[in-house]
Amino acid sequence: QVQLVESGGGLVQPGGSLRLSCTPSKSIISFNDMGWYRQPPGKERELVAGIIRGGTTNYADSVKGRFTISRDNDKNAVHLQMNSLKPEDSAVYYCNGRRWGFDYWGQGTQVTVSS
Repeated sequence: QVQLVESGGGLVQPGGSLRLSCTPSKSIISFNDMGWYRQPPGKERELVAGIIRGGTTNYADSVKGRFTISRDNDKNAVHLQMNSLKPEDSAVYYCNGRRWGFDYWGQGTQVTVSS
């Protein structure tokens, strides 16, 4: 059973920063792709940022220049550094990993941007 464990969500003021982390129960090297998705209340889940094994990244237009995804093979983790946060970034953030053709999801972590 593969599990993804997220951490780092919380409440932050507009303009602030948060760092999300995702640690899989299997070696991160075995995952082809990893990424972060988010789901605001009443909306569909959307891709925020992704990173493939070789290190290539992609971002949603709404977060380009503010968010950075990184993959730390030594610490077996994927991080999402979120800067200049806006109220519209508020959502439940989910870690996703694709391994041997299967998709795995974390339980989600709440990010709330509010003054």
